[in-house]
Amino acid sequence: MDAMFSPQTDAAIASARQHSVGDLLRRTAARYPDKLAVVAGDHRFTYAEFEAAANRTAHALADRGLAKGDRLALLSHNSWQYAVLAFATAKLGVVLVPINFMLGPDEIAFILRHSGATGMVSEDALATTAEKALATAEVQGGVRGWIGLSGAAAGAGWEDVDAWWRAGDESAPDVAVADDDPLRLMYTSGTESRPKGVVLSSRSLISQYVSCVIDGGMSADDVEVHALPMYHCAQLDCFFSVDVYLGATSIILPSPDPAAILATIAREQVTKLFCPPTVWISLLRHPDFDATDLSSLRKGYYGASAMPVEVLRELQQRLPDVALWNFYGQTEMSPLATILRPDEQLERAGSAGRAALNVETRVVDDEGTPVPPGEVGEIVHRSPHATLGYYEDEEKTAAAFAGGWFHSGDLGVLTADGYLSVVDRKKDMIKTGGENVASREIEEAIYELDGVAEVAVFGISHPHWIEAVTAVVVPKPGAAISADDVSAHARARLASYKRPKYVVLADALPKNPSGKILKRELREVHAGLAQTDAGIQDG
Repeated sequence: MDAMFSPQTDAAIASARQHSVGDLLRRTAARYPDKLAVVAGDHRFTYAEFEAAANRTAHALADRGLAKGDRLALLSHNSWQYAVLAFATAKLGVVLVPINFMLGPDEIAFILRHSGATGMVSEDALATTAEKALATAEVQGGVRGWIGLSGAAAGAGWEDVDAWWRAGDESAPDVAVADDDPLRLMYTSGTESRPKGVVLSSRSLISQYVSCVIDGGMSADDVEVHALPMYHCAQLDCFFSVDVYLGATSIILPSPDPAAILATIAREQVTKLFCPPTVWISLLRHPDFDATDLSSLRKGYYGASAMPVEVLRELQQRLPDVALWNFYGQTEMSPLATILRPDEQLERAGSAGRAALNVETRVVDDEGTPVPPGEVGEIVHRSPHATLGYYEDEEKTAAAFAGGWFHSGDLGVLTADGYLSVVDRKKDMIKTGGENVASREIEEAIYELDGVAEVAVFGISHPHWIEAVTAVVVPKPGAAISADDVSAHARARLASYKRPKYVVLADALPKNPSGKILKRELREVHAGLAQTDAGIQDG
């Protein structure tokens, strides 16, 4: 249709229909002004107070020169300031660039340069790293915000973020933010290459919030712990921002410390918790688990990696009143793609569930043609959740959206009734002796051995097998298992080409702050096994 109205009328209609992430907090504050919104340490904000803090911070950012479309980098552990900045930037139309606080100065400098960030907010303990990164990236001037989590005073050239929200204009910024304007620039973990900048809009995120609410059983009466890093899309946008959308209460912890999570559940009468499987395992193994009052907990969510079936069974036995959901997706999907619901957990154990409310999911071959049910192919999605693309990367964006579907890079199998099983990441598929081996299948088999707390399976280069299946196993405390036990267990359950050629016992597995096991690091550490031909190692 041709334009129906004058530009002035079109602008008025657009203003009346505005529906961005920044608008969500204002609407929730109008519904529940006196309800507890955010708890972090000694700070407790009602929704009216949280809205006022976000508005004041937005005006402070604008006063310092940030405008719609500019990028603001954020380097910090979880904090209430992190939460305020997430919504202050959304209200201004400023693109938030959350940065992994484990990165070094050169890695951060790449993100600053690539994103074109004109400002940065850093936690005080990370300020030295931030300053080195800013110097390397040659970022001149711009906003410099300081989050004093350790109580240290702001360094030279930095402003205390707390001063931004304590005074100033409490009204909402007068900025027209469209639902397809870029809102977040999330940098994915790099593998062989530099990380990619995933551009997310309000439309992507809010459609994903709706899927989370409907399929994930979320509600305004939830009280949730947020312990995983908020620089990850899962904690920030599957859970925290959805809680704000609904008017639920968020308890923010700086890190996923098991003792702190357990104590917080008991103290704050928490009803809802999201953890990757590794953190759920840490909770189950913690000596305070059985002694802690967890009776308030009603909803549990897992994702980021597959939940071992044996651990899932143990969770259901020890937390029988907790309904469990499996969320599967990736940053490019905002991040939710599929959900396995509570009544399907044991019946479909190991499955990633079915496509979420606003998602279509297929499994395709290398030409993009759907494969028959039960056959392995690449998992692809079509959904308003999907990213606007990779920032400043036409080639990778075109490849990711080939054929009009988003290509996840994951391999999976779809049943005739639409249930998805994730076989492996394409890059984690082990090619050994001419056969493809899914590391997850081997991990599931080893988890069935009594005494195994955690396991990671991966391939290392081998002169004969091309890649050799390798397992690093962490025993449960006090468990008397050996590498020989693991090897014998695998022989009894797996085809010969799937059995680990190398088994190593370890005290712990390397993980990132979100609890994902760092297989790349394990490959590097154990790359020499094939040269020494040391097949089985204890310790």
